[in-house]
This record gives sequence, C-alpha cells and structure tokens, in this order.
Amino acid sequence: MKKPWNINRRTLLRGAGASLALPWLEGMISTASASPISAGSGLPKRLCCVMFPFGVAVPSDKDPARQWGWFPTGEGKDYQLTNVLQPLQPLMDDVSIFSGLSHPRCRTMNGHDTGDTFLTANNLEQGTYRNTISLDQYVAKELGEKTRLSSLTLSTDGGVGPRTRTTTLSYSEKGQPIPALESPKLIFQRLFGQDDASKNNRARLENSGSILDLVLDQSKSLKRNLGKADQMKMEEFETSVRDVEQRVDRAQEWLNIPLPEVDASSIALDANPEAPEEYLTAMYDLLFLAYQTDITRISSFQLGSYGPSRARTFPGILGLDPDWHGLAHKAGKKGGAENIGKFDQFMAGHLARFLQRLKDTPEGDSGSNLLDSTLVLYGSSNSKTHQNVNYPLLLAGGKELGLKHNHFLKFDSKTPMSNLFVTMLQAMNIETESFVDSTGPLNGLS
Repeated sequence: MKKPWNINRRTLLRGAGASLALPWLEGMISTASASPISAGSGLPKRLCCVMFPFGVAVPSDKDPARQWGWFPTGEGKDYQLTNVLQPLQPLMDDVSIFSGLSHPRCRTMNGHDTGDTFLTANNLEQGTYRNTISLDQYVAKELGEKTRLSSLTLSTDGGVGPRTRTTTLSYSEKGQPIPALESPKLIFQRLFGQDDASKNNRARLENSGSILDLVLDQSKSLKRNLGKADQMKMEEFETSVRDVEQRVDRAQEWLNIPLPEVDASSIALDANPEAPEEYLTAMYDLLFLAYQTDITRISSFQLGSYGPSRARTFPGILGLDPDWHGLAHKAGKKGGAENIGKFDQFMAGHLARFLQRLKDTPEGDSGSNLLDSTLVLYGSSNSKTHQNVNYPLLLAGGKELGLKHNHFLKFDSKTPMSNLFVTMLQAMNIETESFVDSTGPLNGLS
C-alpha cells in the first residue's frame, strides 16, 4: 500500500530553469509497480596520499625469498632496502619507511574492507557503513582555500565504488565519499581547462547560486515527510549540493585570475589502464603539474581497488599473471614473493619518478625544492593480503616542514597509524593533538 509521501523516481528538485535528480530513496515508488591565493608566510605546504590494495609479500628473515619482501632488512639507520624498494634508493634522504603501524579500529574488519578506511582510521558501522573525514580532506579544510582547487581526488577506477570496496580515498567531513577522477584527459581539463574565464561560464556561475538555494529549500521541505533511512540519504544529497555550491563560489573567486598554460603534449592524455606504464606515468605527471602550478596542494590517488578494478590486470605488463589479487594471495608460496615483489617494484619505480620530479624542481630562494614542502604518504591497508595489521607504509618529503628521514622505523601494535597522521598535520602547521584514535605524534621523524 502506498504511503501518502511516496515519491515518483522521476521527481526532480527544480529552480531557475535547472533541475537536479534525487538520489534513490526507499520512499520512492517502484518502477515495477508504478579565494584567490591567501597571503601567507613561507613556502606552500602540500600533501599527497597514495594507496594500493592487497598488501605485499612479508617473508621471514630466514626465507630465501626475503629480498622480494616489501619491508627492508635491519632497523633504524642501519637498514637495507630489498629488491622491491630499490627504485627509491637515490631518494632515501627524503624517505622514511615504517613497519608495525595500522588502524586499531580496523583490524577486525574484513580484509578487503579497509581501503575505505586508509585515510579515515574509522571502523565502518555495520548497516550504514558510514565513514568519517579522511586525512586529505581534514587538511583541505585548513589549507584548501589557498588554491583554485581545494583538493584533487584521483583513482584508477574513478567514482566512489561500493561501500567497503571503495574507488576513492577521500571522504568529506560527514564521511561521504568524494568521487575520484580517472581519465588523464578529463583530469587535465579539470586542472587547466582554459574556458573557465569565458563570459558564458561567468554568467552560468553567477546564476548557479540561486539555483542551488532553491534546490536546497525544496529538499528540506521534502525531507520532513521521509522515513529515517531516506532522511539520511537526503542529508547526503544536501551535502553534495552544498559541495557544488562551494565549488561554484570558489570558481567565481578565481574567474579573473588566468590559468597557467601547460603543454598538454608532454602528457599521454589518451592513456588508460589498458596500458599501465603510460597510464601511471600520465597520472603521476598530472599530480606533479598540479603541485608545480599551485592549482592545488592536496591530493589523493587510489591505485587499484579491493573490489573489481581495471588495475587488477596491471601485473600482466611484466609478464606476470594478470591478476593482482591472485598474485597477492600466492605471496607465501614458492616463487610467489618474487612475483608480487616484482610488481611492487614496478609501482615503486613510478613513485620514485614522481618524487624525483618534485625534488628536481626548485622552489623559493633558499635552495629548496617542491619535495621539501610536500608530504607524500604511500602504502596499503593490508600487510599480507586480508591482514589488517603491519601496513607497508612510507612517507617522503617535508624537510622544510621539520621532518628527518633515511631510516626504517619499527613500531609495535600499540602504536596507531593515526600517530603518523598527527605528525603530518603538525608538520603542516595544522594545530591538532589528535586524529581519531591517535595517542600522540609518531616518534622518530623530528
């Protein structure tokens, strides 16, 4: 029996000649039945967070395959990189590697659910799977207003994906996933599209505020007649509209400031995951250019997904089984550590190239470079596949932010990964003493 507040799926919220489609709500009738850059002191502070799924090989010290394990041998300053992270050797004065860190609240979760929590440290609530704000967006709240784009969210698969099998690392203040971009061509247009200052675009932006006001006013009226679950979905919808509103406001502020001119021919904008080498090169090139031109200072990049992903076949480029998940599962079998290790080495090589480009780019008058004021977090939310402890993690950059590197720091299970987040936030001059379950800053980086 229909309730008096049943809504037709085609219902739109309208205003000023424009409309926005509602999200799917339980109360719907089934179709089957019916600011410019702020002044500030010092060099810009930047953050980049990169995550890959499925974990790594973790052979014991006595295992003949130890050189294909992800973690170095030794400890502290007395460490040696294995084959896997050798591409980073020339950069180790700017890199710290960690073992033992993880998110305590996430250790009991399903082994492939934790991609959603890599930057949030939050145990997803059963039923709603509601998340909390991610590290990058926490930083964007503080520093994002200084650039044309408050942050940049990328992944190899784009969008948000299903809950527990996310295709984005970024979550808003209300824990809602922020859609990721995956096409190099579209990302380039988002960063450097030259039509933003056109008169037509100006008129559209100036009119958008009134449209969004009307849409939000109608949604509030509608929400009063909805059930609890639908009210929650409408709250998410309203938050999305507000996010659009904020982007409109930001775009209006920047209309009179010319975009930097970038040579598009220097990037393989037509690359796609069918060609992993070219695709990863293009994605990291775009991240580099976003920082070099100061379009944004905050980014996240999810490389693969714990769910279905176009990146799962990436190992095939090395002549390996084109099944990333399968390689990770076989890491403990004969030859398995070497196979997954070679692929992890391939990914470390792309990371190293990105870091080197930042390091080779001078900034300021003191002889520093882009990497010196940039924090790059890289790792996975599994150690061995399905194991939510001992995440393989490294942090690069930040010399101008007071960080010291070139060591392999080991921690026990009592030290949450959020302690690393606190250290990163404090290095960026964001006043905070805690992040989720942290117990303080991480020892050893200052």
